[in-house]
Amino acid sequence: MTLTVVILTKDEEIHIGRAIGSVASVADRIVVVDSGSSDETTSIARELGARVLVHPFVTQAKQFNWALEQLPSDTDWVFRLDADEIVSPELASSLATVLPQLGEEVAGVEVLRRMAFLGRPIRWGGVFPLPIVRVLRHGRGRSEDRWMDEHIVVDGTLSRIEGELLDDNLKPLGWWIEKHNAYASREVVEILDAEFGFLERDLRGGQHGHNTGVKRWLKEGLYGRLPSGIRSFAYFLYRYLFRFGFLDGREGTAFHVLQGFWYRFLVDAKLLEVRKRMQRDGLDPLTAVDQVLDIRLVKDGPDRT
Repeated sequence: MTLTVVILTKDEEIHIGRAIGSVASVADRIVVVDSGSSDETTSIARELGARVLVHPFVTQAKQFNWALEQLPSDTDWVFRLDADEIVSPELASSLATVLPQLGEEVAGVEVLRRMAFLGRPIRWGGVFPLPIVRVLRHGRGRSEDRWMDEHIVVDGTLSRIEGELLDDNLKPLGWWIEKHNAYASREVVEILDAEFGFLERDLRGGQHGHNTGVKRWLKEGLYGRLPSGIRSFAYFLYRYLFRFGFLDGREGTAFHVLQGFWYRFLVDAKLLEVRKRMQRDGLDPLTAVDQVLDIRLVKDGPDRT
């Protein structure tokens, strides 16, 4: 059995060495797919023995699926790792010992993912640890073609292994806010595309994580039916009070306010802005998205991000 780790990067010199180091003992091959770093990301990756490929970025889903197509035919298992994530020793041990024992019917493996914010792992609020499919048999899975909240889908059954994957980004808070501002625009595109179907994507199903379907139903079915604006505040109260998010301390308070309230409210506000422009000027959604969110949509995704 061989394990290939795929890491998507852009300007990740602060993280890439740590990520590679956390899987060096269990990975037979590490492939870094870079989308135009201007720092030392690729040099560090090469020095640590990774194979580096360069490919223009469209979306995370398209980038990962492209990476899968570049892997050699002798690839058995693929582990998708973000540059700012750390594989715990327990998870590394599970990858080494459990994967060789899985039957051919198993095409994907869930791992437990947790996030740290301002250096503190988030343990309350009902958010983490989150089971997510990150390991798949080569040729038996792919990423959904979505702009946001994409998941790996596989042709076969799923298993789960012990250990955690920790997302611990070391960049400043301003970077996090800018990133989520861009995420909010992308989520608006997803919402509008679900209504108007202008992206014409291949969304054929497959087996995804056990938690993914429930999470999407809560988000798109229940949360999506609540009044815009109010729902973000209700979600924050649920996480912070009813799921004890306040126990995560000052760092946790910042996380639950920014990710649980501010971000979700920002999505609603941007969606309202696009809809008002469509109504006021009689625009189609693609033109409105271009004018309001500065995202020009083309056949294969955004012309700019």
